[in-house]
Amino acid sequence: MNHLLVLIPIALGLGFFGLLAFIWSLKSGQYDDLDGAAERILEDENP
Repeated sequence: MNHLLVLIPIALGLGFFGLLAFIWSLKSGQYDDLDGAAERILEDENP
């Protein structure tokens, strides 16, 4: 039972940290251009 008193706050803290990281990535524009990288890999490079 004592283990749960330690593990539950750690799990909640990690979940909250993951949520903050996801919100930060949304606000910083990480998901703005999802098709750009997929199309760039198919283009030929002309030197």
